[in-house]
Amino acid sequence: MDVTLLGTGAPTGLPRPGCPCAACARALGGQARTATAVLLDGVLLLDLTPGAAMSAARAGQSLQGVRQVLLTHPHDGPPREIPAGLPAPVRMPDGRDITLITGHRVRAVALDSPGTGYDVTGPDGGRLLYLPPGGAPAGVPESGRAYDLCLLDVIGRPDALARLRAAGAVGWSTDVVAVHLDHDVPPGAELHRRLGAAGARAEPDGVTLVLGALPDVPELPRRTLVLGGARSGKSLEAERRLAAFPGVLYVATGGRRDGDPEWAARVGIHRERRPAGWRTVETCDLEPLLAEDDGPPLLIDCLSLWLTDAMDTVGAWDDAAWYGGGDGALADRISGLAEALRETGRTVVAVSNEVGSGIVPETASGRRFRDELGRLNAAVAAECETVLLVVAGTVLPLRG
Repeated sequence: MDVTLLGTGAPTGLPRPGCPCAACARALGGQARTATAVLLDGVLLLDLTPGAAMSAARAGQSLQGVRQVLLTHPHDGPPREIPAGLPAPVRMPDGRDITLITGHRVRAVALDSPGTGYDVTGPDGGRLLYLPPGGAPAGVPESGRAYDLCLLDVIGRPDALARLRAAGAVGWSTDVVAVHLDHDVPPGAELHRRLGAAGARAEPDGVTLVLGALPDVPELPRRTLVLGGARSGKSLEAERRLAAFPGVLYVATGGRRDGDPEWAARVGIHRERRPAGWRTVETCDLEPLLAEDDGPPLLIDCLSLWLTDAMDTVGAWDDAAWYGGGDGALADRISGLAEALRETGRTVVAVSNEVGSGIVPETASGRRFRDELGRLNAAVAAECETVLLVVAGTVLPLRG
């Protein structure tokens, strides 16, 4: 089954008309996208968008052979322009199945938001799933064999991809292509970097995909370290990297601070951002978690708080205890964590603060913490395939 992406953008296209944002300003030339519409084998059109005939012509296709037009959007979808000779577009009721004279079998997929998704099986047995913007399957998707191709709003609904993975509907051989792309992410390298971390990719308008032809998608890193200063966006970046995967275990190393409303507010913000399917554990005992090779992905936030706990344990704030063996005990703790990270079979994203570029701390204990955090970050980075530095909300890849 051949799948031509007549458009890959949000319902209003990219750039958005009249939008002054930086992402829209950069969405020029090959980065510009019309509203998403997909043509299957020249006979089935999913979503009818303005200028569909022109988009098909630019892609070297024609709409003359289209036998069915199916809509996914609710009533607030993009305006429709029905070219002469094209069948009237319809939206199938949830759960309904049809078989076209061309041999394409289509099933309407119920969503957890307004709109309809479509499960399409071609005459050759190839299978794809197409979801509208902001859409995810309602409940647990039917499993069966994994789709060959999934076209969905990866940026807006990464949890939809996580849900499909958990059900086995997206497997290692599934080609995941992001559509309905809007101005939430700057086009170009940043878009491809973020999608690559989710195991997905983007293609420009007009590309034809062949089901079964596996693309060159970057291999997902097993261990990632995300560094950054205060409020740099490092935790948000770490959460994004795992948002498209199911069953993530969020390891909070900060513990509880009863009677501290400011700390409680910080923790609350983090919790509200996490997908509903994630679990949380509050602990600094990381090595047993890393030893569980068959466990779900770990998000550790953050190593600087782990270090504070470790320095408390060895008495690092007292000079006598520090020079009486505390320094060696802390070095052993850091080496043990690095070794556990080296040996783990789990996917791990760890967050840590980068404080070495700031003001030199006034106290000896402050300088000690700064130095040890630098050593910890270096030891952990040495065991990670990917290392990122987040500055002012901008991600700078240092490795991987």
